[in-house]
Amino acid sequence: MKIELPLTAIHRRRLRQMWRSAGWPFQDLIEVELLAAGLLERLRDGAGREILRVTDTGIQLIAATTQKNRLARSAHEDLVSRVALEMHRAGRIVWRGLSLRAPPLGESRSWPVVMLDVYSIRHTSVEDYVEPIAHEIKVSRADLRSDLRNEAKRESYRALSSQCWYVIKAGIAAPEEIPAAYGVMVATGMTLEVARPAPRQAMRLPLAVWVALARANAEQHAVDENQAELGDDLGAGSASLPHRPPPP
Repeated sequence: MKIELPLTAIHRRRLRQMWRSAGWPFQDLIEVELLAAGLLERLRDGAGREILRVTDTGIQLIAATTQKNRLARSAHEDLVSRVALEMHRAGRIVWRGLSLRAPPLGESRSWPVVMLDVYSIRHTSVEDYVEPIAHEIKVSRADLRSDLRNEAKRESYRALSSQCWYVIKAGIAAPEEIPAAYGVMVATGMTLEVARPAPRQAMRLPLAVWVALARANAEQHAVDENQAELGDDLGAGSASLPHRPPPP
């Protein structure tokens, strides 16, 4: 008898593992639920040993999940590219997918490694005016909720920036769900709208971060020379974040 069960990411991951494996059973409750849902079936090999095989229904689920993940990655990368371009248009030096060690938080002595979707600094030689900005891009509610549950990860973003923003796809969350320490931008169609400005905090980048930036490849964008200068005052539908002009 086939049983309808709510399938989680763990179930889908196990199904993919089983598809790639020789079919040896785990004999745990996840496997029991996949069997009961008709996504796995039990067989005997030539030596009479029990093995598991992904059913046709299970294969269809793997294909659908793969397609969904591929579309989500594409949507995420598209939004990352848009934010990176706007930061470049604002005259900033920009990196994408940059891994940095954040300073220790609280009593911890470890320097956690975080990957920043978009990270940018001002084009200035005055250290106090660098104003690093971090943007974390979220196109799915599950991904956003994972961040919201992980305070240490969020605080690591802030430890590396004077402003930290969440850029979210319209409809996945209300801006109020994101803690007030972070700015919020909402992506609707081709528009990036500031829902809440990010609080600014004074900071100087640690030497380790400067070294990492020097070794990484900054983004190279071809910016339209006719692009209007983007100022501090943002109107509705503006596609940029606040920035102050560099000092003389």
